[in-house]
Amino acid sequence: MAPQMSRWKTQKVVARMFDVSVLTLFPEMFPGPLGGSLPGTGLEKGIWSLETVDIRDFASDKHRSVDDTPSGGGPGMVMRADIVAGAIDSVRDKEKEERPVIYLSPRGKPLAQERVKELAQGPGLSLLCGRFEGVDDRVIKARQIIEVSLGDFILCGGEVAAMALIEATVRLLPGILGKEASAEDESFESHLLEYPHFTRPAVWEGHEIPQVLTSGHHGNVEAWRKAEAVRITKERRPDLWARYEERYLDQKPNKNGETEEK
Repeated sequence: MAPQMSRWKTQKVVARMFDVSVLTLFPEMFPGPLGGSLPGTGLEKGIWSLETVDIRDFASDKHRSVDDTPSGGGPGMVMRADIVAGAIDSVRDKEKEERPVIYLSPRGKPLAQERVKELAQGPGLSLLCGRFEGVDDRVIKARQIIEVSLGDFILCGGEVAAMALIEATVRLLPGILGKEASAEDESFESHLLEYPHFTRPAVWEGHEIPQVLTSGHHGNVEAWRKAEAVRITKERRPDLWARYEERYLDQKPNKNGETEEK
């Protein structure tokens, strides 16, 4: 049987399409949440595209088997290198521009916002979703697959992690966010966690909005927000605060008297 792939059609083609392919045993899980809200609107507008590749379509037996027992013994099953490679190669054969292949794995390098921004500036993504005990390590090396982790926890498979990575990436594409500046002050963009937000009513269950935010003094507002971002980062993420100190607080002025990022 010829491999089947599904692609969500777009209503409009824009100059730069960000193409995403998801290699999975459960293509029916997509687009899922990605079909709603801002990512869904971007999908409909043709800002990005989503394709699913069913890995089972590359199996050669009548049962469409994709896994086998681990060499050396042990529990569980391992996804076969030849079948996974067939799925990857089918995507690469159609690429107009080479995209990174990312395997969502708990042993991968932790995903950070800086990496998300780099990915968003590229031509797209190919995401491999593992299941069982994982993927035969030979295909990871042979196809130069990048392993990425969303955190120190275990999921049943890579699909939910893939959705998170896709949303984090496509929301940075031009035209997705209504206000381009809205992403600039978010957590991790300034290497600090985001300051607290408030809105009406002015008093809720006896709790008032901080007076500085209703003062109309923009300088004081910005200073308060910066101080709160620093406080929260120190309290909750000392690792981020250490990186912030290293990058921004230990700087020497240049010849113009300005500080520069390291």
